[in-house]
Amino acid sequence: MKVARTRAELGAGPRAVALGTFDGVHLGHQRVIQTLLDAGPEPTVVTFDPHPRTALGNRVDLLMPLTRRLELLGELGVEATLVVEFTLDVAGLGPAQFADEFLRPIGTETVVAGADFHFGRARKGDLGLLESLGFATRPVPLLENVSSTRIRELVREGDVPGAAALLGRPVEVEGIVVTGDARGGTLGFPTANLDVRPDLLVPSNGIYAGAVGENRAAVSIGTNPHYGGSERRVEAFLLDFAGDLYGERLVVELWERLRDEQSFDSEQALIDQIALDVERTRAATRP
Repeated sequence: MKVARTRAELGAGPRAVALGTFDGVHLGHQRVIQTLLDAGPEPTVVTFDPHPRTALGNRVDLLMPLTRRLELLGELGVEATLVVEFTLDVAGLGPAQFADEFLRPIGTETVVAGADFHFGRARKGDLGLLESLGFATRPVPLLENVSSTRIRELVREGDVPGAAALLGRPVEVEGIVVTGDARGGTLGFPTANLDVRPDLLVPSNGIYAGAVGENRAAVSIGTNPHYGGSERRVEAFLLDFAGDLYGERLVVELWERLRDEQSFDSEQALIDQIALDVERTRAATRP
């Protein structure tokens, strides 16, 4: 998939364009993309970075970074994406101005979006307005109870199977592997300690079963109360893996929440519990 940051870099169409932020690339977004693929030539996404609400001064806990969004859009069959830097100037564009600035120059013929999609200054633009400006439109019916907001709520609660049902795939948390306390290695369960961007949503504290690529992973999210920790961390023990992961980007799937964090009466009790967590991880089913 071609990814462009400017209209000139993307080039002219003709194109069918899907508009949206697509945080999570959930089942509703996937329906939009399928409609896009059916709509006409060179299926293209116009998306925004940072998230529009963030640019307007509001905090948004993202389900995934832009790089992951783009990977998933490409896997769905999108051929090109224009990433619009969402600034206050962009936020101030009226709908017709936005269309003249970002849609016409790339040869947009058809616009695809969710039926409730709004854009432009004060969110005054919709698909009906785009039709009045000469674009063909394809409104996509909404999926009941499927939204990035609802998925965020489920992830915060640690309900990763519930969130997966709306995403159409497991919840993910990603980061760069950095040096940790190395306690896992001394216990016989070496973990990859992830540096997760502060704007990414991380599920509630606890122990999870999941996977990194083809390797299942037992994942600890929290402060490690057994050792009196205070810093919140994400640590993954990759089953049946041997190798150096430092500096690597890991995308960790979370399949099932196994238990709360807890302190133990002894280090042996901790080791025994981790062994049980590993066995439950081996038996877990990908949602």
